Amino acid sequence: MITVYTFSSLWALVLTMSSFSLATAALNTLQVRRKQRIARDIVRFELIDPSGAELPVWTAGAHIRLVTPGGHTRSYSLCGPVQARDHWAIAVKRDAQGRGGSVSLIDGVHEGDNLAISGGDNLFPLEAQAQQHILIAGGIGITPIYAMAQTLALMPNTSFQMYVCSRDAEATAFLSELQQAPWHDRVQIHHDGGDPSQSLDLWPVLETPSAAHVYCCGPHGLMDSVHDMSGHWPAHQIHFESFGATNHGWADNQSFDVVLPLSGLRLTVPPERSILECLRSAGVAVPSSCESGTCGSCKVGLLSGEVEHRDMVLLPEERAAHIMVCVSRSHSGGPLELAL
Repeated sequence: MITVYTFSSLWALVLTMSSFSLATAALNTLQVRRKQRIARDIVRFELIDPSGAELPVWTAGAHIRLVTPGGHTRSYSLCGPVQARDHWAIAVKRDAQGRGGSVSLIDGVHEGDNLAISGGDNLFPLEAQAQQHILIAGGIGITPIYAMAQTLALMPNTSFQMYVCSRDAEATAFLSELQQAPWHDRVQIHHDGGDPSQSLDLWPVLETPSAAHVYCCGPHGLMDSVHDMSGHWPAHQIHFESFGATNHGWADNQSFDVVLPLSGLRLTVPPERSILECLRSAGVAVPSSCESGTCGSCKVGLLSGEVEHRDMVLLPEERAAHIMVCVSRSHSGGPLELAL
């Protein structure tokens, strides 16, 4: 049985938006009001305006960009509560094998500290006209999915089912909130114990196409599986987001050079920084948004060099001549020549 929740006319208007941008909010600094460990290696940060002002309205799927103490610019999905105006919240998984952003944020930021923040487009919005939704989350990919569930629970005449996959209970962010939510009967939580053979079988969920829109966020393995199982669905009904996805078997980061013949520059990219970050530091402007290899904003022409493509955007036929500079790197440490 679906429980119907009512909400104000303001929220009715906001929730019908197919996408929403925080870029016009002109944010500069937010303060960490609370830092809380919510699962193994996962920390939730509550962010407030230092002056006490209300924060802009946002929609499920939206993200913000922040600068960590180590100088990394990273994007994190807002995770709710979606009605709150006094604070925003993000959840971050500490990835010791990552590029250093999560480690810098979790180890170096404390309650009372200020963070440089900018708004980001909602590249993963709910489909406003859909009445049925299937939400699939893996690991830290639960952050935008949790916000979607909170939003959909407020919308009349709308149904959803949520599937949460994680290693075990201790690794599941928002576990108690999900178990205690008024809509907990719409949530299935699956623990695989770290054994891929015990992964949740989503084929019964996706075998028969329906009017539902499917949203998936999590490790590449999960998204690849959902992509394969939903290939017979209408493409416009399947939506993916990939903040903090696994390294998918990539090589360890190493230093390499990028050559910019149009600018006359040669830059060294160290293991802990991305090409995009190094370009910014050198004053070379490149559009960007998600900084996780999922939106396509930072596509740059590739003139020469062997690339380890770590994005989820480029088609196979594009990879010989393009690179996503937010995540991809030199495959063997050799120089990359970019059309900049």
